[in-house]
Amino acid sequence: MSTLSESQRQTLLQPLLSSGWSMVDNRDAITKKYQFSDFNAAFGFMTRVALKADKMNHHPEWSNVYNRVEVTLSTHDCGGLSRNDVDLAVFCDSL
Repeated sequence: MSTLSESQRQTLLQPLLSSGWSMVDNRDAITKKYQFSDFNAAFGFMTRVALKADKMNHHPEWSNVYNRVEVTLSTHDCGGLSRNDVDLAVFCDSL
């Protein structure tokens, strides 16, 4: 697993950054805050993401407070953003 190249960053990250994801300060990672109607909806989102992440063997950093979920993605094995982060971010946005 390798970090995204500059051309991949332009092609793959730009759509995510346009849809609410942002770069994390002082780290090669992306983050997004989601808000749901209630705790059950937030927990359902987390459950669906957890099942996908487990299949990918790629797990997000996240926190949940009532109806809000904050997701941060970075690949520890390569020390930065990889294609797995992009794929999981796209999956999160598809829910």
